[in-house]
Amino acid sequence: MSSLPQRTNEYTANPVSERYEQCLFEWLTAHAPLWNQITYRRRQAYFTEDTDVWDAEYTDLYEDYVPILGKAACQQITRKNSEAWRSFFELLDTYRSEDPSVTEEPSPPRYWGNRDDGYTLHGLVRTDLYTFDWDEDKSTLEFGVGEVLEEKSDFEYQERVTLEVRGNPQWNGDDSRLELIHDDTAGVFRVTHPVRIHPDNLEQQRLDDFTQTLDSENTSHTAAIDVGANNTLALVTSTGESAVYHARPEFERFQKYSERIASLQSALPEDRYSSERIRRLYTKRTRKRDHSRNAAVKHAADWLLEQNVDAVYVGDLSDVLEAHWSSTVNEKTHAFWSHGQLVERITLTLGDVGVSVNKVSEEDSSSECPDCDSPNVQRDSDEFRCHECGLEAHSDVVGAWNLLQEETGPMARPAALRAERRRDASQSSNGRGAYWEWNEHDWTLTDCEEQSRSLDQTRVSEPASSQLG
Repeated sequence: MSSLPQRTNEYTANPVSERYEQCLFEWLTAHAPLWNQITYRRRQAYFTEDTDVWDAEYTDLYEDYVPILGKAACQQITRKNSEAWRSFFELLDTYRSEDPSVTEEPSPPRYWGNRDDGYTLHGLVRTDLYTFDWDEDKSTLEFGVGEVLEEKSDFEYQERVTLEVRGNPQWNGDDSRLELIHDDTAGVFRVTHPVRIHPDNLEQQRLDDFTQTLDSENTSHTAAIDVGANNTLALVTSTGESAVYHARPEFERFQKYSERIASLQSALPEDRYSSERIRRLYTKRTRKRDHSRNAAVKHAADWLLEQNVDAVYVGDLSDVLEAHWSSTVNEKTHAFWSHGQLVERITLTLGDVGVSVNKVSEEDSSSECPDCDSPNVQRDSDEFRCHECGLEAHSDVVGAWNLLQEETGPMARPAALRAERRRDASQSSNGRGAYWEWNEHDWTLTDCEEQSRSLDQTRVSEPASSQLG
């Protein structure tokens, strides 16, 4: 069972009554102290010479927590804690082997808050102890709690905490451990519902989620994707179609969260670096970034299927990313961008719909003209110009164009969208060039005029030899 592919459904939920809400908060509040005590004992063992973290004793803690959480929840906390430690040791081994994919020494699992700053309200429910009831008008989630908490909440026989769920399951399969996290910024509970899917069924479910599919009766094509920080994705197909997913507005929103976080950190006492409020802002910032990027990857996958693309080359920068003198570029590269995570998302999403993904080096992909091969070029943010043949194009489109020609040879000249100009931009997704922008809900078509002006105060010119492609 554990070897089956896993996919995750996500919903929001709220208790259907004040009594359930109070019970749920007490149940969630008890998770963090148990996690923290297990983590403390294992960290003490880790930092003590000749002591194994797996020998740390913790079952005596159950006596205090089982009456509130239930025995199954206590076991799930321990299991998740063990998973965190195993992941830590795997990363540590990778780091010590000097694998370039892990550039900083990982830290042992951390605590879920503290009494002074508050705890992270994070709960776990074993696979067989929760039930969803899906309905067109009102869907619900039910699960049990510890006996003492049931009595305190005046539960009747077999009564369980009930939450109204908003959202529909994208994936159907065998249930896995459920997780609930309270988002006090939004005033909702977020439900993470993993399911394990048989491989034969996974492909069909994934295809059902897209409006397009590969057509085996027609000629298939190839494409390249330039994964960037200024633009989430730039795509070029072997038939000359191109698309750009513009990321600057999202980076501006990301920066506003960063500025607010920095302001709150500056007000903290000297011996403290974080607080519960700061951690919530970090979480919200990450969630919004990931939402836009994941939606871009899915949208791009549908676009590639429409072009009948069955093979994609993705620029891989894991061996060339390095610190830059500009703090803005560094924030984009190392905080906002998360290049490796985005490439993994592309690989997973496209692989599920039958499109093969090949990672290739993106180093210097925008350092020469794709039309005449001249190195006499200039790149300034989104602008690319060849001084030999006069080609003016969007620099990320050039990057993808060069990647594709490097792998497949000469190809049709793409609709090389030019930054800050309407020329070559199309208002139709069926056109040869499409420029997409995120409105915090969907990726919508726009034109190219003024697109690169939004960060005039912080824009950094990049030399033609920039390794960021």
